[in-house]
Amino acid sequence: MSQSVPALLRAHGLHPRKRLGQNFLLDPVALGRIVDAAELSPEDLVLEVGAGVGNLTRLLAAEAGTVLALELDDRLVEILREQVAGFPNVKVVHGDVLDMPDLGLGKLRYKVVGNLPYYITSAVLRTFLERHPRPTLLVVTVQREVAERIVAEPGDMSLLAVSVQFYGRPRIWARIPAGAFYPAPDVDSAIVRVEVEEQPQVQLDEAVGEAGFFRVVRAGFSQKRKTLRNSLSGGLGLDPAVVERGLGDAGVDPRRRAETLSLQEWAAVARTLSGRSVGSGADNGPRLS
Repeated sequence: MSQSVPALLRAHGLHPRKRLGQNFLLDPVALGRIVDAAELSPEDLVLEVGAGVGNLTRLLAAEAGTVLALELDDRLVEILREQVAGFPNVKVVHGDVLDMPDLGLGKLRYKVVGNLPYYITSAVLRTFLERHPRPTLLVVTVQREVAERIVAEPGDMSLLAVSVQFYGRPRIWARIPAGAFYPAPDVDSAIVRVEVEEQPQVQLDEAVGEAGFFRVVRAGFSQKRKTLRNSLSGGLGLDPAVVERGLGDAGVDPRRRAETLSLQEWAAVARTLSGRSVGSGADNGPRLS
């Protein structure tokens, strides 16, 4: 790219849109670490979320077989096309990742790479982890605090951590200071790499399924300052005594709080409580937050 990102935007009379969470990653070392984390080969299909003006897109295209560069901002799409014109293996797609256009992925294996706007991080992760087929790998730049929540261990778990770790194995690949972006955000960021598994990380009873598992987990985190006995009772509409017996059957102390449970313990609790839940409703999938 012959011009810097700020100069390129100025040349087109554009400014980053705060409402879209536009913070363009400039630092070449950080960009290189994203590409390294993706472990690309000429056989790989990459879906890049939020391609912007193509500074990461070009690096991905040099390593991958095909890159689908998804960009929402119509002001940037034409610039993006210009910047990747020398890469025949890049297809620019104008669209919203949360309203996924038909990208023709079908049953293809693919990887997702992107610098995610902070305000839609959880929604984007949900979009890909719940879809079929799921990507084999997610490499995303997110707010550092969110990255730490994603990789948390029992004692500091959250609904986000349970949801991501249910589908794959996350790790923080590298930390990125705020000054590596234009404009600089108020907080530092981190690259998170999630190796997505074909099957969930815990074994669930067929009668429980993913819907039952996440219904119980969401209930547990619905009032996270309360004990599991009380939060699950309120969240599932069950008598506290019923919840206490179910937790006992699962080998979990009713006085514990949601953030202390492992995935395996959540699976055990779901097994003992999901059949007793009231009013499951129509929307039973996971919620990352």
